[in-house]
Amino acid sequence: MKSNNQINVPQAREAMDKFKMQAASEVGVNLTDGYNGDLTSREAGSVGGQMVKKMIEAYEQGLQ
Repeated sequence: MKSNNQINVPQAREAMDKFKMQAASEVGVNLTDGYNGDLTSREAGSVGGQMVKKMIEAYEQGLQ
């Protein structure tokens, strides 16, 4: 199945991949480079949730 996720700025892919790996590490999910289709929905959701949490924190810091 082809992914529809697209990065708006192609040069940001490497940074986003690093960010995702960092978020996964923080919540205790073991991600690998490439295919991670064996993750449970709970694990994938916790990684995405952690990423959103970090982005909101960064935005709030920028407002101060």
